[in-house]
Amino acid sequence: MGELEPEVAALLRKYALQNALEYDGQGQVGSVMGRVMGENPDLRSRAKDLTSFIAAQVNEANAMAAEKGLDHIRELLESESPDALEKKVKERREGLPPLPNAEDGKVVLRFAPNPNGPLSLGHARGVVINAELASMHDGEVILRFDDTDAVVKRPDPEAYAMIEDDFTWLAGRAPDRILKASDRMDVYLEHASKTLAEEHAYVCQCSGEAFKEFRTSKTACPCRDRATEENMKLWEEMNDGTIQPGGAVIRIRTDMTLPNPALRDWPALRIQHADHPLVGDRYKVWPLLDFQSAVEDHLQGVTHIVRGKDLMDSTRKQTLLYEKFGWTYPETLYWGRVKVHEFGGFSTSQMKSDIAGGKYSGWDDPRLPTLRAMRRKGYDAGAMRKFWVDLGLTQKDISVPLSTLNSLNAKAVDADAPRLSFVREPRNVILDISGIEMDQVTLPIHPEHPDKGVREWPLGGDTIKVSIAREDWVSGSERRLKDFADIALADGPNEGVSGEVIRTERVGNTPIIHWLPENMAQPAVLLLEEEGELVAATGLLETNDYPDGTIVQLERMGFAILEGVEEDGVRRLVRLHG
Repeated sequence: MGELEPEVAALLRKYALQNALEYDGQGQVGSVMGRVMGENPDLRSRAKDLTSFIAAQVNEANAMAAEKGLDHIRELLESESPDALEKKVKERREGLPPLPNAEDGKVVLRFAPNPNGPLSLGHARGVVINAELASMHDGEVILRFDDTDAVVKRPDPEAYAMIEDDFTWLAGRAPDRILKASDRMDVYLEHASKTLAEEHAYVCQCSGEAFKEFRTSKTACPCRDRATEENMKLWEEMNDGTIQPGGAVIRIRTDMTLPNPALRDWPALRIQHADHPLVGDRYKVWPLLDFQSAVEDHLQGVTHIVRGKDLMDSTRKQTLLYEKFGWTYPETLYWGRVKVHEFGGFSTSQMKSDIAGGKYSGWDDPRLPTLRAMRRKGYDAGAMRKFWVDLGLTQKDISVPLSTLNSLNAKAVDADAPRLSFVREPRNVILDISGIEMDQVTLPIHPEHPDKGVREWPLGGDTIKVSIAREDWVSGSERRLKDFADIALADGPNEGVSGEVIRTERVGNTPIIHWLPENMAQPAVLLLEEEGELVAATGLLETNDYPDGTIVQLERMGFAILEGVEEDGVRRLVRLHG
């Protein structure tokens, strides 16, 4: 590399000093390189040549910081590049950044799940990001079912409707278009025939292992030089069933010397004789995802693709195909992996197997990370959208706890969640209340929203039977019944023992417990997860007339959602989260 222009050298020195200062004398070449290229696009073409100079500057800045201290670095920047010391506070953006090269009203995005089961929390990112970006640009979002694999990820006929329902609930809008790839097979086969006729592809009859050797050695397989007529004849035999599964594939003719092995004559279609749940055995040849998706994206006018960075090779393969057809490839953005701690080991196929084996009760089992299960537990769609929008489109792999989503969800549902008391495994106490000048206990429906009104528990009579949770029973102890009175529990393990009302006013630090009078209690079962197991906690729920689906906050127990009433009058609830 020749001598750098003075202004470029000064710029790189500034970034190296700035990085050393920000990271306490431990500046990193990669970090500096990323900032240089990110803020100076005109230098990207020179990245390779600038690396050694940047490395030297970073080493020099780190050494200077170690020898003379960070204050010396700061003084240098003050004299040479004071702008580098300005604290750049990014304005907090509400929502996602706009798409590059997007024309409002003409943006088309797509979310393309495999319908082998309903959507999970992992799928939710694709729904949210694509729907939000489409709304931002007054564009469209397509729900496309990529269901061309009837063997490994066999479609579930019930999943199509479940996914459409999940999408609409989570996105807050229905998809603008819905497509099933299996309905479009003739289109894909027509394009495959065209690639063969125009010599953009060929029929390969090499075994997988044999072709792997050719790909590794960067040499063409014997099939590559077949005449077009022979390829077309073999193509017919693939489609009429003469050639059996594994006997041939269609490969896109690229360049067997390309640096990336994945791009070398990549497979586009293969033979599958499996019965497809929607179209039966009508087709013998099925497209692989890279080919099918590439063709469909073009035909549907997709302008932007948002996908995981693990699919960068798919972009590269499809771009090569687009070049052969003279098409313009969509703008592509990538995100890194997001691992939610509590849901690290689930897959749709494994969940399906576990449901069939009886480990889980169904797709809405509260222990599963499906959207159906999370909806059942009362997760708010708006909170989930905010969760994914806040994580954004970073390519960094990140790991987040479910508590982050739970916190957002709690904020979303808290204001509208009425308070109720649920007494788990109740113990009964008979209280003498003849000396109390109260005929009812009044509690707020929501302590922070007095406008929502109050709950009234009539007392009546000289004695009253109240229920407290088994875990709150300690013989001979004093407890305060929330919003009512301090009581002393009698000695003895038996149900129905008497207790003494000490006072109604609040004095001291007597432990507060929740409770229910007999005349305000109905039998209930609370479904909750404890240590990975689903537990049906029996107890008493405060009498109420809220409809099924109402999210409530149980005193000292967190949020739950009302599910229904059993034939015997037992009310069902499912706990959300802590």
